[in-house]
Formats: sequence, C-alpha cells, structure tokens
Amino acid sequence: MTPVLKALAALLGYPGVPLMEALDEIASLIDAERRLRRRERDALLALVDEFRSGDLLDLQERYVALFDRGRATSLNLYEHLHGDSRDRGQAMVDLVNVYHQGGLTLATTELPDHLPVLLEYLSTRPAAEVRPMLADCAHLLRAIGDALVERRSSYAAVLSALLIFADERALDGATARPATDHDASLDEEWVEQPVLFGLGCGDARQSSAAKPVRFVRKSA
Repeated sequence: MTPVLKALAALLGYPGVPLMEALDEIASLIDAERRLRRRERDALLALVDEFRSGDLLDLQERYVALFDRGRATSLNLYEHLHGDSRDRGQAMVDLVNVYHQGGLTLATTELPDHLPVLLEYLSTRPAAEVRPMLADCAHLLRAIGDALVERRSSYAAVLSALLIFADERALDGATARPATDHDASLDEEWVEQPVLFGLGCGDARQSSAAKPVRFVRKSA
C-alpha cells in the first residue's frame, strides 16, 4: 500500500469540501514521505497551503482553467497519446480490466485514464507494482509537468513527485515562465504519438468537475 499516492490523487482532483477537510491528513502523509527530498515535500506542502488559504470557488475556477482548457495540461493520460482517435476505446477497456484484475471496480464519472483515478488504484497496490506502472507513463507525467511549470503552477510539484516515485529525474522548475499565446497554439498542434504507455491508449474529454474518485471492491 502506498497511501501518499492517494493524497497526491486528492490534490490533483477537482477541489471540493472533502479535499479541504482532508488537508491536514494529506500534509502529514507528504511530510512523512522520505522517498521525497525536503524540497519536493516543501513544494507539495506549499500547494496544500494554497488550498488552505484559498477560496473554494476560486480554487475550482483555477482548476478548470488549468486542466480543462488545453491538451498540454490534461490529466486524461491517453489524450496525450491518441487525442480523439479510434484506438482510445479498446485502451479504456484494457485499463478497466487492469483495475478489475486488482480487485477493484471504478465507481466514478471520471475516465479510467484520469491521472487521479490511476493514482487511487496504485495507492492500493504493493510498492513493487507502483514504480513499473508509473515508469510506463513517465514520459506523459513529464510532459504534463513541464506544461505546468511553464504556466508557473504549483500543481507541478505533484507531477515532479510522481516522477521520483517512477525513479525518474524530477522536474526542472528553473525553466518556468509565464504562459503565452504560443502555449495555446502548442495545445492545438499536439500530434498523435506512438503507443508507449504500457496500460493502453485513447481518451475522450470530460469535465473535471466530477464526483471524487472512488473504487469499490469487486463482489465475490
């Protein structure tokens, strides 16, 4: 079990009252995670503090503007591989089967490739399974993280932590710069890439303003 991944999933989810009520627990899990260096923990705790001090409606508006408008920062992983291509359907089925084989059934309106969903699943798995699965999608995590760094978003700390859990190099925050019109054009010009993500491929856009991610145990 890797409970800190559940905390990171919560931070990447659509902000709501349950998240705000769990911030102290999330901060404790982050502060106790010794696989992260102090600076990575501090960056995550700074994000937690932003939630603590922010107005919920403002946090929700920021979330939608950041993650729902433009492919570069989309948290639906397969969108970065296939956009709206036909391959996405089978990939979704394959990923749901991975969850089922782990004894879990997805009980949320989010898509199975939504990063918080994947992290919730991985939080239930043995540590030996977590690194290979995160490593499979490390190139996607880095692409999203770099886009967040470019937008000077504190959410980049979550992607950087995930790269460390995948035994990859953390994000380089020194390249941060304000977002420009060029960034928007990059979103529009994103090209379909070869299938590299070991859990499948494909996606369909869906509003992030959804119910909190939940898995339920499969009935015997």
